[in-house]
Amino acid sequence: MKIGSFLLRRILLSIFVIFGLSIVIFVIARVVPGDPARLALGPRAPAEVVQRLREEMYLDKPLPVQYFYWIKGVFSGDFGKSLVTKRPVLEDVKEYLPATMELAIFSGILMVIFAILLGTLAARFRDTWVDGLIRVLSYFGVAIPAFVVAVIFMMVFGYFWPVLPALGRLSQGISPPQTITGLLTLDSLIQGNFVAFWDALKHLILPSVALSLGGLFQEARITRSSMVDNMNKDFLAAERGYGIPERVIMFKYLLKPSLIPTASVMGLDFASTLGNAFLVEMIFNWPGISRYGISAMLHKDLNSISAVIIIFGAVFVVVNIIVDIIVAFLDPRIRLGTVKGT
Repeated sequence: MKIGSFLLRRILLSIFVIFGLSIVIFVIARVVPGDPARLALGPRAPAEVVQRLREEMYLDKPLPVQYFYWIKGVFSGDFGKSLVTKRPVLEDVKEYLPATMELAIFSGILMVIFAILLGTLAARFRDTWVDGLIRVLSYFGVAIPAFVVAVIFMMVFGYFWPVLPALGRLSQGISPPQTITGLLTLDSLIQGNFVAFWDALKHLILPSVALSLGGLFQEARITRSSMVDNMNKDFLAAERGYGIPERVIMFKYLLKPSLIPTASVMGLDFASTLGNAFLVEMIFNWPGISRYGISAMLHKDLNSISAVIIIFGAVFVVVNIIVDIIVAFLDPRIRLGTVKGT
């Protein structure tokens, strides 16, 4: 099958991308000035203790040897020990990654729903006040950084009008659900803990909206532009010739092909929320992997830095493959193998 070979090629290329990323990140982490062992033990640690830690971390070996031991550990699920938390990095990842994934998933849901809705409304009522309002909002939404929106939300909803919780993932006094997936909302639903679910959902609103606004409005603009470009295509003229109502044409025949560029950008925006979330997580005191990664960089925690970036790279790869599948569903030419290069 054409689509099968198309996806297989994407997966094989993605493996090479992850492998190349691991080499680049490993080398950069090692050549940055500063001795990780000395930073971990402090300036007053005896030289022999520092040297022993350097040997344990293989820092006294050539870079190719260091990389061999590191990648061997990664394949076995061992990213080493964090110099900051003094725990295995894998335990830190298991603790912090679900919080960021929950935030990114909720932000992605908001982007999908409202980007398509606003873009479709702007195209349906193009050159009217509705279209003009959505376009103006889009300019502001794309121009304002997520952390600025987060600060505004914190000031408005955290102090002046405290109708939504602004810090953490759960309110004090709310018993968290037993960890299954690490996603508080999902774990609460699975266990029937609706009090924790509703509280966790309210905590998600402000940071996820702040994180999603830029991508949401960008995708709304792309959706509108694509729909307007496709409005005068021959296949739509044929549908109008059959007397099909304009509303049906808009949502059944026009929207689907117009979502192809939106889906591509949407996938990249979703994956980038992981890396862009660190300021939002810091402002809302959200215990996520992005915040953990920034702390690791400030302390030159090599094992943690490498693990976080590899995870982010893997998420980008997986999201791109999912986007390829979605685009293949939206574009029959890819499924049938009629597009050049597929």
